[in-house]
Amino acid sequence: MDPDEKELLEKTYSLAEENNKILRGIRSSNRWSTLFRAIYWIVIIGASIGAFYYVQPYANLLLKEYSVIQSDLNNIKSVTSKLPALPGGSK
Repeated sequence: MDPDEKELLEKTYSLAEENNKILRGIRSSNRWSTLFRAIYWIVIIGASIGAFYYVQPYANLLLKEYSVIQSDLNNIKSVTSKLPALPGGSK
Protein backbone atom coordinates (compact mmCIF):
# COMPACT_ATOMS: atom_id res chain seq x y z
CA MET A 1 0.00 0.00 0.00
CA ASP A 2 1.56 3.28 -1.04
CA PRO A 3 1.47 6.38 1.22
CA ASP A 4 -1.28 8.13 -0.74
CA GLU A 5 -3.64 5.19 -0.38
CA LYS A 6 -2.82 4.88 3.30
CA GLU A 7 -3.51 8.60 3.86
CA LEU A 8 -6.81 8.33 1.98
CA LEU A 9 -7.78 5.30 4.06
CA GLU A 10 -6.97 7.13 7.31
CA LYS A 11 -9.02 10.18 6.23
CA THR A 12 -11.93 7.93 5.34
CA TYR A 13 -11.65 6.19 8.72
CA SER A 14 -11.61 9.50 10.62
CA LEU A 15 -14.63 10.74 8.63
CA ALA A 16 -16.48 7.51 9.38
CA GLU A 17 -15.74 7.91 13.11
CA GLU A 18 -16.89 11.52 13.03
CA ASN A 19 -20.11 10.55 11.20
CA ASN A 20 -20.72 7.78 13.73
CA LYS A 21 -20.31 10.24 16.61
CA ILE A 22 -22.72 12.71 14.97
CA LEU A 23 -25.28 9.97 14.26
CA ARG A 24 -25.14 8.73 17.85
CA GLY A 25 -25.77 12.28 19.05
CA ILE A 26 -28.73 12.65 16.70
CA ARG A 27 -30.18 9.33 17.90
CA SER A 28 -29.74 10.34 21.54
CA SER A 29 -31.36 13.71 20.90
CA ASN A 30 -34.26 11.99 19.15
CA ARG A 31 -34.82 9.67 22.12
CA TRP A 32 -34.82 12.57 24.59
CA SER A 33 -37.20 14.50 22.35
CA THR A 34 -39.60 11.55 22.24
CA LEU A 35 -39.45 11.16 26.01
CA PHE A 36 -40.12 14.84 26.67
CA ARG A 37 -42.94 14.90 24.12
CA ALA A 38 -44.60 11.96 25.90
CA ILE A 39 -44.18 13.67 29.28
CA TYR A 40 -45.62 16.88 27.78
CA TRP A 41 -48.77 15.12 26.59
CA ILE A 42 -49.16 13.20 29.86
CA VAL A 43 -49.03 16.51 31.75
CA ILE A 44 -51.54 18.13 29.35
CA ILE A 45 -54.00 15.22 29.61
CA GLY A 46 -53.53 14.94 33.38
CA ALA A 47 -54.14 18.65 33.86
CA SER A 48 -57.29 18.45 31.73
CA ILE A 49 -58.64 15.54 33.76
CA GLY A 50 -57.73 17.30 37.00
CA ALA A 51 -59.44 20.48 35.86
CA PHE A 52 -62.54 18.49 34.93
CA TYR A 53 -62.76 16.92 38.40
CA TYR A 54 -62.13 20.32 40.01
CA VAL A 55 -64.82 22.11 37.95
CA GLN A 56 -67.36 19.28 37.86
CA PRO A 57 -69.10 20.10 41.20
CA TYR A 58 -69.52 23.73 40.15
CA ALA A 59 -70.83 22.71 36.73
CA ASN A 60 -73.34 20.33 38.33
CA LEU A 61 -74.48 23.11 40.65
CA LEU A 62 -74.96 25.48 37.70
CA LEU A 63 -76.91 22.87 35.75
CA LYS A 64 -79.15 22.22 38.75
CA GLU A 65 -79.82 25.95 39.18
CA TYR A 66 -80.51 26.28 35.46
CA SER A 67 -83.13 23.51 35.63
CA VAL A 68 -84.76 25.17 38.67
CA ILE A 69 -84.93 28.52 36.86
CA GLN A 70 -86.31 26.81 33.74
CA SER A 71 -89.06 25.08 35.74
CA ASP A 72 -89.91 28.37 37.48
CA LEU A 73 -90.24 30.10 34.10
CA ASN A 74 -92.50 27.29 32.87
CA ASN A 75 -94.66 27.70 35.98
CA ILE A 76 -94.92 31.45 35.35
CA LYS A 77 -95.94 30.81 31.73
CA SER A 78 -98.66 28.38 32.79
CA VAL A 79 -100.01 30.79 35.40
CA THR A 80 -100.06 33.76 33.01
CA SER A 81 -101.83 31.73 30.33
CA LYS A 82 -104.65 31.00 32.80
CA LEU A 83 -105.23 34.67 33.63
CA PRO A 84 -108.25 36.25 31.98
CA ALA A 85 -107.64 38.84 29.29
CA LEU A 86 -107.77 42.42 30.48
CA PRO A 87 -110.61 44.51 29.04
CA GLY A 88 -109.47 47.09 26.56
CA GLY A 89 -106.17 45.24 26.15
CA SER A 90 -104.23 44.76 22.96
CA LYS A 91 -106.02 43.33 19.95
